Amino acid sequence: MRALVVRGGWEGHEPVACTELFRGHLESNGYVVGVADTLDVYADPVAMSRADLIVQCWTRGRFTEEQERGLVERVAAGAGFAGWHGGVLAVGYEASRYQYMLGGRFLFHPGDFVRHQVDVAAGHPITAGLPASYEVHTEQYYLHVDPTLDVLATTTFRGTVDAPETAGAVMPVAWTRRFGAGRVFVCTLGHGPADLSVAPTRTLIERGLLWAGA
Repeated sequence: MRALVVRGGWEGHEPVACTELFRGHLESNGYVVGVADTLDVYADPVAMSRADLIVQCWTRGRFTEEQERGLVERVAAGAGFAGWHGGVLAVGYEASRYQYMLGGRFLFHPGDFVRHQVDVAAGHPITAGLPASYEVHTEQYYLHVDPTLDVLATTTFRGTVDAPETAGAVMPVAWTRRFGAGRVFVCTLGHGPADLSVAPTRTLIERGLLWAGA
């Protein structure tokens, strides 16, 4: 099996350090891991045909039509797609096919870094054995999301000075999605290596990567 890690864009999300946290996990589960530091790989039909799992960590920027088409069509044909935080949710805003495939779009994070609770849903192999809830101190992503997502975890907003109207909103934190013959996994947590090293978050993402590539 081959995993293609596509990383770059805004360096504030530390795309190299963050993706390297999961390289060993993928390799120990049978993946040969390749890395691309350009979105042009999505327009390369040979590279895409070899990818069983695509892990993206690329914040900001736009997809060309060829890049978007190559990625979306490969996932629809059976590849997995997975990622976290702005690396998947804050890129390609003009790419409607990509946004539809992903199932969510980042809008803002009220209060910037805030302490908040993640509530984990039971009944899915990805969440089995995880705590029913745990606390994090990081950005709380407010999104536009597809109503058909299989939601694995949520967070409830308390409202902030800059966005009091968000109080009470329940927002997905992690989800899966079927897209054609492919599988998609997304987690909103993961601003940097410290966030990804929180034990329940790391387990959630590690399992999500394998689920997407199955």
